[in-house]
Amino acid sequence: MKIPFNTFDQRKLIDMAAFTFAWWLNPISTTRTAKEEPLSLATRLFHVPRLNCCIVAVAGFKTAINVDVVKEGLNQTLVKHPRFSSKLVFDPNDPGRPIGWIRTKVDVSNHIIVPNLDYSNMDSPDEFVKDYVSNLAQKPMDLTKPLWEIHILNIKTKDANSIAVFRTHHFIGDGISIMSLILSCTRKTSDPNALPTLPTENKKLINTRRSFSLWDCFLWLLFAFNMLWNTFIDVCMFLATIVFLKDTKTHLKGSSGTEKSPKKFVYRILSLDDIKFVKNIMNVTINDVVLGITQAGLSRYLNRKYSESKGDERVQKNSLPKHIRIRSSIPINISPTSNLQDLAEQMETNDPNTKKWEWGNAIGHIFLPFHIALREDPLDYILSAKATIGKKKHSLEAIVTYICAEYFLKFLGLGVAAAITYRVLSNTTLYLSNMVGPMEEISFYGHPMTFLAPSVYGHPQALTINFQSYMDKMTLVIAVDQNVIPEPQLLCDDIVESLELVKKAAQKKKIFKI
Repeated sequence: MKIPFNTFDQRKLIDMAAFTFAWWLNPISTTRTAKEEPLSLATRLFHVPRLNCCIVAVAGFKTAINVDVVKEGLNQTLVKHPRFSSKLVFDPNDPGRPIGWIRTKVDVSNHIIVPNLDYSNMDSPDEFVKDYVSNLAQKPMDLTKPLWEIHILNIKTKDANSIAVFRTHHFIGDGISIMSLILSCTRKTSDPNALPTLPTENKKLINTRRSFSLWDCFLWLLFAFNMLWNTFIDVCMFLATIVFLKDTKTHLKGSSGTEKSPKKFVYRILSLDDIKFVKNIMNVTINDVVLGITQAGLSRYLNRKYSESKGDERVQKNSLPKHIRIRSSIPINISPTSNLQDLAEQMETNDPNTKKWEWGNAIGHIFLPFHIALREDPLDYILSAKATIGKKKHSLEAIVTYICAEYFLKFLGLGVAAAITYRVLSNTTLYLSNMVGPMEEISFYGHPMTFLAPSVYGHPQALTINFQSYMDKMTLVIAVDQNVIPEPQLLCDDIVESLELVKKAAQKKKIFKI
């Protein structure tokens, strides 16, 4: 989940700190040749078997996909990016250990997969797509070529006339960077020469011309103390999670080995206008609404499961145990990411010396507590989410966790760092992300897109929830360990139903105001 930064420009503070510590922990090597680029310390984590993560995204289109047109478009754009035209270099003394990247000639045909589909025996195209993605997650990627592929399914579903499934290894970069790169290959449908427009955060302007009074000084000191205190609490919780603190064992919590279990992917398209309506009525952010309806959905789902385990058919009755601890790990990209215009220009010129490719896996984490309970007023979930996110906005948890991870890698070695990372993630319940998409319809090499549904797999958590906005839609994507959550569509229904309940409560609140 991308948590917006406040008016004190915390973004610049994080960028400066990240650059300083990254340089100190991993100085630029002068012994490498220009043809070979070393792996970053963080990237090496994703080769560890228990953290072998891949990013997958399902995109729907209005028309059938012309494979030849897509290949030509990829040759002109995506394959010009260093990460998408490089393959791993392995240590000669240890063939299983990757040590760097080297540029290679890319044959796009080896990265475009068009399976032969038997339409006659296909009962439900939508279920076929979900099963296809689930089966794809069980197949390892070929490490002898650039680590990306696109599967084209010219099959009509409820929401699209064709489907493309993008899969990349987390070696290439973090999810936000990869999604930004894919979007830079698209154009507005209304203007084939224009890049997509992403929503920008409205920031309050600070009047720098007025005098700096003692009251202003007091407010700055109060803000600094609040940030340091919140960071101290978050770091203590992070260290406790490494040592002993675990989430409650619930019907959502995975166990050791869940990262290797079969995954099931489901997605549902929600109305972004409904989310914005609640946002405006409650005077909160979209992140607040997303977290609120997720808390409500998880509460409904767990209450049903605990009712069933007790043999109680009255699902409405509160069957939730007291003091349930459920936390989500939320990845935060702390390095500056190239904007769409820069990425498009870099791929067009194909000159690595014109601009720096800002890329990699500079990922910090924040750990967000969920308040699981049945509430009479659905809007209480939104207010609770707002309070939780408000504290995280005034904390440097992401940069501190990033620094800790780099420190562990640098001084304790890959094995210890991987064990610590695995322990922290496996001690939490779920992975949550909310990404912002284009505000208008876009086309992928001339193919108008109807929806975009990204997710990730390979991490030691049984539940992954992703939200992706696009036009007036918000796609909810849920990936689960089928051994823990055998019916993910029920959880998806609970989150959708929670949005409806929150919307109705907001409508009543609006009428009451009038």
